[in-house]
Amino acid sequence: MKYARHKFFFSMLALGLLGCGSKKADPKAEAPPPTKIEREQDVNLIQVDHPEHFPLATAVEHASAPQLVVTGVVSPDVSRTVPVISIATGRVVEIKARLGDTVKKGQLLLRVQSADMSAAFSDYRKARADEQLAHTQLERAKLLYDKGAISLNDLQVTEDMEAKARVDVENTSEKLRVLGGSLDHPAAVVDIRAPVSGVITDQQVTNASGVAGLNSPNPFTISDLSNVWILCDVYENDLSRVHVGESADIRLNAYPDKVFTGRINNVSPVLDPALRTSKVRIEVRNPGLMRVGMFVSATFHGQKKESHAAVPASAILHLHDRDWVYVPAGDKQFRRVEVTSGVNLPDKMQEILSGIQPGQQVVANALVMQSTVEQ
Repeated sequence: MKYARHKFFFSMLALGLLGCGSKKADPKAEAPPPTKIEREQDVNLIQVDHPEHFPLATAVEHASAPQLVVTGVVSPDVSRTVPVISIATGRVVEIKARLGDTVKKGQLLLRVQSADMSAAFSDYRKARADEQLAHTQLERAKLLYDKGAISLNDLQVTEDMEAKARVDVENTSEKLRVLGGSLDHPAAVVDIRAPVSGVITDQQVTNASGVAGLNSPNPFTISDLSNVWILCDVYENDLSRVHVGESADIRLNAYPDKVFTGRINNVSPVLDPALRTSKVRIEVRNPGLMRVGMFVSATFHGQKKESHAAVPASAILHLHDRDWVYVPAGDKQFRRVEVTSGVNLPDKMQEILSGIQPGQQVVANALVMQSTVEQ
């Protein structure tokens, strides 16, 4: 009986092991679920139901010379800028002109009370007195020599003294003129006058201030602004498009509708190591609107013409500081294409430098298309 129970137990165990060995695992059930890929929609591709509602325009060919537009500033022509100097030292007692005034040559600008002028007048008066004495002695010596009362040597010594006295008068009178004084009106006050006509572009003196002569800043600076310089910064990569002798169009930020023509007379041989730019100097005649320090834009025109596309100005969409056009993409679709705009053309046309080619079609009114997209 005991043997029969053991035989039954081992039989059931064998059947259990046999059943476990015959069952196989399903690989599909154990594998991870497949990855689902979601494709991003092309934001520049637009689907419409009625493409006939968006008339098309064909880009035409436009030939023009390449242009380079840079910024600049109005500066005085240094060859037409004259400092007003005072050789005499002293104290300013009166100012007759101010910064920004237009003055004429010879106009009184300021008056300086100077001890140098007082000393110069004193030296001049002494030299004149010595000259008169020497002249009187020479006349007496000539008379005595004719009478045989003095020797020829004594006469020559007297002549030499008279000549030296005359030289002293010339030197002291010249010193007075250099200091700005007048022999006809002896005074300790020096009148400083404008050496040229122009505009006072710098002032370094005020009432009661001191003037230290040539060792101090110039009291005034006068500039002839009938011709001015436009100083522009041109990047290193664009220098090949700028040449001395060529013309440039100048537009003032204050008067954008007015165009002035200047001539390039210098391209600096020194490059700014930080900005990688070179100074380009343009000389232009000033009609009276240009003021020193004004910002301008200068347009340089290339010599060789290039062919670009031109489309109606309404076909260009200005969005996020970029320019776009819409072109047909087939199957009721339009694609938004980024372009680089050029200059404005007659008949409300706009030059396209890159992005599309002549002969391509674009939506004539990009704003209407954009409004449809945003709805």
